[in-house]
Amino acid sequence: MQEISFNDLKDQVCVITGGAGVIGSSLAAGLATIGVKVAILDRDEEKAKEVAAQIESQSGTITRGYKADVLDKEMLKEAKMKINNELGVISLLINGAGGNSPKATTQLERLEKGNLNELEKSFYGLDVEGFDFVFDLNFKGTLLPSMVFSIDMLELGKGAILNVSSMNSYKPLTKIPAYSAAKASINNFTEWLSVHLAKTGIRVNAIAPGFFLTNQNRFLLTDEKTGEPTARGKKIINNTPMERYGEVEELTGTVAYLLSDVSKFVTGICIPVDGGYSAFGGV
Repeated sequence: MQEISFNDLKDQVCVITGGAGVIGSSLAAGLATIGVKVAILDRDEEKAKEVAAQIESQSGTITRGYKADVLDKEMLKEAKMKINNELGVISLLINGAGGNSPKATTQLERLEKGNLNELEKSFYGLDVEGFDFVFDLNFKGTLLPSMVFSIDMLELGKGAILNVSSMNSYKPLTKIPAYSAAKASINNFTEWLSVHLAKTGIRVNAIAPGFFLTNQNRFLLTDEKTGEPTARGKKIINNTPMERYGEVEELTGTVAYLLSDVSKFVTGICIPVDGGYSAFGGV
């Protein structure tokens, strides 16, 4: 009889990009509690090291922080060398870096006959550079780390890559066309790479978080002055059957499942973690 546990993850080395962010740091902390040695990668080296030190202090598991830009392949390679020297062979990768930009966000939810004089607030006023930034950060920021950090897994003959998508990839939200489309590309890439690597022993999956307050979306969902939900934030809560935002810690169980051998016949999927949002038709 097979024992069901996450014990196989103990002492494995996991790289988490965007690891000093809200979601990344929470995943790092959760994995450290089951003995995963975590390498936290972030553009902010000081913050990465600070988060790593705090997690190691609380969990007792080796955790390190490194400076890396997910759009700079050479910097990623340098980080990999340091990780190999300090932590060992990399067998797990979480592509957590991502986000949106105000420059790729419309002010209007919809363009109607009554507001045709406000084109600059609509799709027609979006900054193409904003689109470039969002697509690069989300798609290339998943592509390049996958190229660099999965090399160790090829030599091991096993490993797991986990991409962080979004419910926006399935049901694009108003105002954020670039982010929705970029996350949809993550789903497609997850499927493609899972097939490409299936015979190597490397599994590739994704999670699609519903609505969690992060540094990237807080400006859309809460009023800066009062801290109260915006009209958009209220609509999100009303369309999430559990009627609340997710707590970032609630992602960890799904992530551990997809990284562990308990899911060793699972590859190429994207699991929603969304409080029922994807199941709700609005009435």
